Amino acid sequence: MKTLKSILLISVLSLGLKAQAQDRPVHEVYSMMMYNFVKYVQWPDNNASGEFVIGVLGNTEIYNTLTAWYGGKPRGNKTYVIKKFNSAAELAQCDVVFIDKSKSGEFENVKNKVAGKGTLLITDKAGLAEKGSAINFRTIDSKLKFELNQKAVESSNLKVSGALASMAILI
Repeated sequence: MKTLKSILLISVLSLGLKAQAQDRPVHEVYSMMMYNFVKYVQWPDNNASGEFVIGVLGNTEIYNTLTAWYGGKPRGNKTYVIKKFNSAAELAQCDVVFIDKSKSGEFENVKNKVAGKGTLLITDKAGLAEKGSAINFRTIDSKLKFELNQKAVESSNLKVSGALASMAILI
């Protein structure tokens, strides 16, 4: 079963990378990849019911895509809810927070606000993985890749599967 999940993850993430090469809008690729990251992360309250909240800071296209594709869909005993925030001050309890590069100036405030709360912090600007983002998108040699900061994941009380870690640039 574990091997099947690993193969599935590699296939899905590869499709996301290929989709980018086929001129698929980057907000769609990011949305697909974020959705798939969630499948390979374990939260402390994984079996609880309620909402599974993905917060988007600063990118309306990603927010709209996530809402259209995943909003209201089940995730185990929970339901995906996508919320848009304009600043760190507005940020409420989220399981995942994506900070667009246009809002990277808010990174420290967001990081401090979600510290230790079981929130997966995903960013899109070089250098933010080193500063404490759990996952950071990077374009290297015209290919979309992602960095994984294992220390940031652990300090957020989360666990990442080995399959996801094996595809990442480890920080």
